[in-house]
Amino acid sequence: MSTHSLKQFAESKKITSFHPPQRTLMGPGPSEINPRVLAAMSLPAIGYLDPIFVQMMEELKSLLRYAYQTDNALTFPVSGPGSVGMEACFVNAVAPGDKVIVGRNGVFGGRMIENVERAGGTAIVVESEWGEPVDPNKVEDAFKQHPDAKVLAFVHAETSTGAQSDAKALAEVARKYGALTIMDAVTSLGGTPVLIDEWGIDAVYSASQKCISCTPGLSPVSFSDRFVERVKTRTDKVHSWFMDLNLVLNYWGNTNRTYHHTAPTNSLFALHESLLVLKEEGLENAWARHQRNHLALKAGLEAMGFKYLVKEEHRLPQMNAVFVPQGVNEAEVRKILLNEFNLEIGAGLGPLAGKIWRFGLMGYSCKPENVMLCLSALGSVLSNMGVAVKVGEAEAAAHQAYAAQHAKEAEMKLKRLASA
Repeated sequence: MSTHSLKQFAESKKITSFHPPQRTLMGPGPSEINPRVLAAMSLPAIGYLDPIFVQMMEELKSLLRYAYQTDNALTFPVSGPGSVGMEACFVNAVAPGDKVIVGRNGVFGGRMIENVERAGGTAIVVESEWGEPVDPNKVEDAFKQHPDAKVLAFVHAETSTGAQSDAKALAEVARKYGALTIMDAVTSLGGTPVLIDEWGIDAVYSASQKCISCTPGLSPVSFSDRFVERVKTRTDKVHSWFMDLNLVLNYWGNTNRTYHHTAPTNSLFALHESLLVLKEEGLENAWARHQRNHLALKAGLEAMGFKYLVKEEHRLPQMNAVFVPQGVNEAEVRKILLNEFNLEIGAGLGPLAGKIWRFGLMGYSCKPENVMLCLSALGSVLSNMGVAVKVGEAEAAAHQAYAAQHAKEAEMKLKRLASA
């Protein structure tokens, strides 16, 4: 055995089973995973063409249609993270030479532009300030200048800023000019209303690890009949074998399935369970839970003097971006929170790096105990750093926000009972 091989062997002998620490995940993703979903991941593996697995796939499609509020036949999870779902939308919709209008108001609008260009298309970029929504008026101006544009693409919930765009208004502009729409719902699905059929969205993708609270590595997508027809009538081959919907249709689109790829069976078991949890809670209840905990976290953060990046009317409840206090080492704060409190929060990206923190309240992580831990831990760290924070005021403000919402909900319930 060579010296190099002996060294590798010696190093491998030191390796033992991996046991990650128990973290409270309040960053931009992933979120914490419900124990029911973790249990589903550990179920026995079966073949990906097993009749029982095929039956489960049909249930998955039905559960995803509920989550997306759509009747689209082609609604399924792509085997890959949200980035693969994004690429699947663009590579199928965009042929070389096609013009695509892309709204960019953060990191992920930029990734859409990259996808357009790699598919051979031309991106017509509509710029908005980071922290602002995509402007429908600017989008319409772009269509007026480029009426031959085939697609409008935008991020519904921009993870890098916590800004939410008006998907319904944007889709209306696209339909007015005969264009398809591609929407990024990675951070919105399950946490805030996503109404695919009502809004008229043609292609949408999300990710399993955000408000769905499943393991990372799956991207729920949904395609309208209009989108599928566009793909079927393309005169050139889709520039990806793995993501070609013409081939995927034979795997996810029919009950008599033909082999396409080895599906990640246990991850799909987990997604099935997480979507079932969402259905049992009810979409409207899930949206309300995210809003309720957001308002409590907001009250606490503002009591500590934090200012939000995004205006309230455009703010995502599940992604709270606030400015870092002047003179504070933001990376050191995140390090202490992780090492001493097992609490993860997110940093800023791009031009916002070092300027903001991003507090995620997604899916199973969206609960009062996480809100209170976050406020207490953050207040403690900042106080120890000499920041003028009155320890306890943030927690009191959050409790008051919860109490106010509870009273409001009780009043509304009484009114409903009285009118029944």
